[in-house]
Amino acid sequence: MSQIKLKKSNIVCQLERRRNIKNLSLSVYPSGEVIVRAPYFYPKFLITKFLEKKSNWLIKKINSLKNNQLPTISQKTKADYLKDKERARELILERLKYFNQYYNFKFEKVRIKNQKSTWGSCSKKANLNFNFRILYLSDQLRDYIIVHELCHLKELNHSAKFWSLVSLTIPNYKILRKNLKKGIIN
Repeated sequence: MSQIKLKKSNIVCQLERRRNIKNLSLSVYPSGEVIVRAPYFYPKFLITKFLEKKSNWLIKKINSLKNNQLPTISQKTKADYLKDKERARELILERLKYFNQYYNFKFEKVRIKNQKSTWGSCSKKANLNFNFRILYLSDQLRDYIIVHELCHLKELNHSAKFWSLVSLTIPNYKILRKNLKKGIIN
């Protein structure tokens, strides 16, 4: 992994080249780390041009992360993950059981992961994945994330049908979703 320093914004980005991707992508993590992923043979000057174009967005994103509570959660270590993984699994399974009384969806495996930027995901094979850091969120946000992934078992998209499913048990999902995006975790 190499670095790219943006001249006009004084931001250092980690450059990660991958053979299996076709487009540029940009990630800003709660720690403030910025990673740009690029196809393996993509010219560096085009990557820099892309980043310069996105520099205003990057600055806003980095500043918003500095001004919210999310970093305290993101600073959890691998030791925290190993210590809290099973506690997170128990809690998530309990809440999945509770909410699935309303939905009655079939799922396969439930995995607890140590991820930097994702709270949860649902695979086409009906596996549910959750970030162990969900343990540190408010009950409402935790339930929103669990229901969100549970509803993806029926609708693997963010269509009106999907949001209608979510609203059956989390009627204030719009507020919770906004808070989560802003990093308001209580």
